[in-house]
Amino acid sequence: MTDLDRRTMLATGALALAGAAAQSAPAHAEAAPKAMFPVPPVTIPIVGATEVFQVRRIYCIGRNYAAHALERGSDPTREPPFFFQKPTDAIQNVAIGTVADHPYPSLTKNYHHEVELVAALKSGGTNIPADKALDHVYGYALGLDMTRRDLQNGMAAEKKPWEIGKSFDHAAVLGPIHPADKTGHFTRGAISLAVNGTVRLSSDLKNMIWSVAEQIAKLSEAFELKAGDIIYSGTPENVGPVVKGDVLLCKLEGLPDMSIKIV
Repeated sequence: MTDLDRRTMLATGALALAGAAAQSAPAHAEAAPKAMFPVPPVTIPIVGATEVFQVRRIYCIGRNYAAHALERGSDPTREPPFFFQKPTDAIQNVAIGTVADHPYPSLTKNYHHEVELVAALKSGGTNIPADKALDHVYGYALGLDMTRRDLQNGMAAEKKPWEIGKSFDHAAVLGPIHPADKTGHFTRGAISLAVNGTVRLSSDLKNMIWSVAEQIAKLSEAFELKAGDIIYSGTPENVGPVVKGDVLLCKLEGLPDMSIKIV
């Protein structure tokens, strides 16, 4: 065999090996899908921080003060906690020291206020024990669960979901988040709401049927909670209607006041 023949065989073998390798090699990864349009994240300011809290889900507990449960026709001694959600883009941020304009929503003639403590989670999980639940809380805010009560009641009377009464634009009003390592955890403290200077709601967080820790534990039985989740923890009794021009002032012991004007 001549040197030329040997070189030809070696070259041919190398090409065959290269071809086989190319066939067995994985195909180049396709470019990642590109979103059709941008959807901005929903965030809440954090007091004393340049970072913001990005919201994943909004959970709300219903009828979590005994007197409010009674005024809504429930028995607080027997009813287990129940929850509903609002869309994240329902959030309306209210800066400290301001009176934010809050638009009166469409379709309703009976628009109600509900003032509440809001817990913001930094982590989560499933089946979280109540005695470990507060380890997942990043901080707290003062919030308003605004409600189209006539739509809620009408759908409930027909035994249909009453999401339309709770989930709409600007339905989740709240002030900035205060880190729990600065405020501590809220298990008691006066909470109130005044309309045009007249107090309508007045209670104490200690009157909640289910504490924030218990709410987290119960929620985690049904959902995997994660960082970015916030929980509206329920309103005291005497919820009632507001109209355009009304100014609402919300107070919670340990947090700055929050105020909106219905426009």
